[in-house]
Amino acid sequence: MKAAVFLDRDGVLVEDLGLLTRPEELRVLPGVPAALSRLKQAGFALVVITNQPVVARGLAKETDVQAVHRSLDTSLLAACAPRLDAWHYCPHHPKAEVLAYRVICECRKPRPGMLRQAAHDLGLDLAASFMVGDRITDVAAGASAGCRTVLVETGKHTAAPITLVEPLDPNLAPNHVCADLTAATDWILAQR
Repeated sequence: MKAAVFLDRDGVLVEDLGLLTRPEELRVLPGVPAALSRLKQAGFALVVITNQPVVARGLAKETDVQAVHRSLDTSLLAACAPRLDAWHYCPHHPKAEVLAYRVICECRKPRPGMLRQAAHDLGLDLAASFMVGDRITDVAAGASAGCRTVLVETGKHTAAPITLVEPLDPNLAPNHVCADLTAATDWILAQR
């Protein structure tokens, strides 16, 4: 089984502008294409794992989220990054304005459903994998799935936690904290 690096989207790959709904709002963070290339060359599968409450809030449709991901994929490829192996997003929110998305699901981080689904789909070894995110809920999802975790400081790492169904473990901590995806890549590659 192959190891993966699971990547949150906003605050890890692109600037976290809040509620991103259109491709033209994308701003790839510095160093991201090179970091992704290094991880892919080291043999990791690269999988985006992102909560997208813009759908549950009625600000975008799932097709809009998919269009943003296609545009980001195109931008990364144009910047010489490798093609990412999979894109997983959760459109749900426990207090959604759009009733069809008011769901307490297993896919919304901090729950590990998206990581487990990706592992099932791609034959990934979660224990050999890493989750990189900019929020403690990313860390919680990765830890729950059995991955090592990295908290980067390029997004909303100091923001209040997102809306949760149950409280997070107050003792939860990432395996590593660093400045950005470049530094996270350095640490991940040193763990092998």
